[in-house]
Amino acid sequence: MDARGARAHVARMVGNTTMFVGLLIALLEAWVGIGPSIGPWVFAGLFVIIGVGLRLEAAILDRH
Repeated sequence: MDARGARAHVARMVGNTTMFVGLLIALLEAWVGIGPSIGPWVFAGLFVIIGVGLRLEAAILDRH
């Protein structure tokens, strides 16, 4: 595996992990939800957006 392929693999792995963590935070907040706090939702949304961005980067790197 070349350096570009390794970088794409790491980006894909980290992207999957951050999306999972973001969705897990959102699920726990929806299930346990203590009060009308918006902080956990923003935090979860940022994790999911970062995860999607990393997955897109991996797809672009892997295409070449």
